[in-house]
Amino acid sequence: MSNMFDFASMPSPAALFSAYTTFTALAFTVRTVIYELQRLANQLIPQQIQEKILSKLGSLAKDLSSFFEMMMTLVIHEYDGLSINEIFGASEIFLRTKITPSIDRLKVFKAPKDKNISVTIEKGEKIIDVFQGIHLTWQMICNEKRDSDGDTDELKSFELRFERKYKEKVLSSYLPYVLERSKAIQEENKLVKLYSFGNSSMGDGSVNLDHPSTFDTLAMDPKLKKELIEDLDRFVRRRDYYRRVGKAWKRGYLLYGPPGTGKSSLIAAMANYLKFHIYDLEMSKLMQYSSPKNLLLSTANRSILVIEDIDCGLDLGNRQVEGDNNKHRRGQLSLSELLNFIDGLWSSCGDERIIVFTTNHKERLDPALLRPGRMDMHIHMSYCTPCGFKILASNYLGLGEGHCMFSEIETLITEVEVTPAEVAEELMKSEDTDIALAGLVTFLQQKKELTLTSSAEPNIEGLGEEVDHGEGNKIEEGSQE
Repeated sequence: MSNMFDFASMPSPAALFSAYTTFTALAFTVRTVIYELQRLANQLIPQQIQEKILSKLGSLAKDLSSFFEMMMTLVIHEYDGLSINEIFGASEIFLRTKITPSIDRLKVFKAPKDKNISVTIEKGEKIIDVFQGIHLTWQMICNEKRDSDGDTDELKSFELRFERKYKEKVLSSYLPYVLERSKAIQEENKLVKLYSFGNSSMGDGSVNLDHPSTFDTLAMDPKLKKELIEDLDRFVRRRDYYRRVGKAWKRGYLLYGPPGTGKSSLIAAMANYLKFHIYDLEMSKLMQYSSPKNLLLSTANRSILVIEDIDCGLDLGNRQVEGDNNKHRRGQLSLSELLNFIDGLWSSCGDERIIVFTTNHKERLDPALLRPGRMDMHIHMSYCTPCGFKILASNYLGLGEGHCMFSEIETLITEVEVTPAEVAEELMKSEDTDIALAGLVTFLQQKKELTLTSSAEPNIEGLGEEVDHGEGNKIEEGSQE
């Protein structure tokens, strides 16, 4: 075992004595200088002035002490547990309007499809604001936290500092003002976001929703579009009504029909109309999370939660059997879990939320899903109709006054099953109006011949498929369980 101390490396007694002598001489010199300064001050500065200076220094020390005692700080964290702190997001938007040239460090960002550069303060920087005579100091704080897996998370917060006597005014007036101001800024410059929840961690992967779909461009019956718009408007203005009747402020829509009939375009049109963000919830990956309710809590208010192809990602087994043996397939939600997700107690933890379900096969869904409160409005996205064709012709070819081929095309559309997506694809094949419409006529005639050929063949089992002959889009209220 090696010695704890290496005596060979220790300084010699002579070196220690020399260091001690040097330190003693330095201390004596400092004491002499201080003594001489005091003596000169006593000779040059009268006693009364010396007493005043000492008194002022004492008062300054007391003022500094009392200043720090009368100040208080509010800490605004980005998250409260799993819930998003609305005040933090509002503060971040609000403070962008308070940036001055005196700030040294700024954080700038621009996504590929953003129109403007986003400028925010960097961590550690301070912003001074004045509200009704109150001076307030904002500071961005960022701390790092390492989780059990070794990953590092950044914990953000704002610190708001002001005089303690204004606490009630700040809480009751200033912070509500910040919320309202940020909401107005968002409405002026709002970009609709699309969030994907198919990644390994919640909330990862948001992009600007640059989808051009609007209600004006949708190939839907104008009357049905008007009914849907009125229903959306009625929903967003009924906050007090929902609270008064004791219902969670949410609404569910079921979009059903064949592929290519515009279900995704309708969702984008709803988001663009309401300026609501979209959360794309992939059913096959919802079970990655510790609990679906955690995912629900991490979504913001004024948003649309989309669950596409619900019949494909849901275990539609018998609910009684499911409760006993819990044998639903790996990667799929059980019916009970989904019902709790959309209509349980946790679904009320948030306001102004819309849940949109899509399916190609409504008949496969359990009646428990279809009732009001879960899927309040059922919208049938059908094959293209003559009215839908006119909207598409106006969108793609700029034909607002009609064309000599319209009559023939409208007749063919009522005789065959053709989706709006198929019609749109034919109209995009040429920039020449006559060529594009002639190609559409040929396409529809070929589909008609295939339909006649198929119907002429005998059906051995006698179970022919149900055919939708131009009934068009249809809106239904949620069915009773």
